[in-house]
Amino acid sequence: MPNQKIILIIVISILVAGNVLLGVNNFLVQEKLQMIEQKVKDQESNLKILNFTRLFIEKVLKAENEVSFEDRLKLENAVRDLNDNEILAQWEKFVESKTEIEAQNAVKNLLELLVKKIPF
Repeated sequence: MPNQKIILIIVISILVAGNVLLGVNNFLVQEKLQMIEQKVKDQESNLKILNFTRLFIEKVLKAENEVSFEDRLKLENAVRDLNDNEILAQWEKFVESKTEIEAQNAVKNLLELLVKKIPF
């Protein structure tokens, strides 16, 4: 009988230790998963910002004529898709510019903000 109790205690101890190790491993995996999910969100944000910036440069800065309605709509949708109030506010400052100097300053500020918003 005493041998059975010792064996039972050893088996229970091994099972408890295994559960503790699995719990710790699960915690570490969850932390790593959260870190990876954050990196994916950052990369998606980077891609949206870069796509908007590319579109802005192509359709506004390199434009030889007035920006078409379709292009303005694309830009407006792209900037709203960023879901960033600060970028949207700077975009609206650019759109609402009354003079060329105001527009140039708004463009500089917008491009600077876009670059700052890219998390690495």
